[in-house]
Amino acid sequence: MTHSVFVQPLPRRGLLILAGSGLALLLASCRSTEVLTVSDDAAQPETDAALPLVNALRARNGLSTLSKSPAAETAAIFQARRMARADKMSHVIGFNDSFFSRMKAGEVPLPAAENIATGQDTVERAVQAWIDSKKHLENMLGRYNGLGVAVARAPSSANRPFWAMVLSA
Repeated sequence: MTHSVFVQPLPRRGLLILAGSGLALLLASCRSTEVLTVSDDAAQPETDAALPLVNALRARNGLSTLSKSPAAETAAIFQARRMARADKMSHVIGFNDSFFSRMKAGEVPLPAAENIATGQDTVERAVQAWIDSKKHLENMLGRYNGLGVAVARAPSSANRPFWAMVLSA
């Protein structure tokens, strides 16, 4: 199972498009109740493993390569952990949450996009699931420079993996 989201910066507002559902929401100054921080012990190898896979895909499509983005990686770690903690795959978790607010709080350069998935046991399988999905593929082939990928496991559901990929300007 996978989901995708894309946001462009707008003056004082963010446009959030939930791919797959065809639903578009205009969010006015929503604030997330959580602060986008990740402890120093949070280093994960998922970005390093995903980067050559995504860059090979982009090269096959005549696009420039992406670089590891600390801000995008922090945002991906944060989102993967939120989903695992809630045991729910969703871009929006809780009241007053928004993708735009999370990206802004994490100083992720906009435009940015987020792909999420659950159930894949390796980064290669998560990236392949996104490649096999039109909207996720569009995100990975977008005009981005940075990448961050993370996984977190939900102990409440037998270590079910929750994946997040953040692409940034």
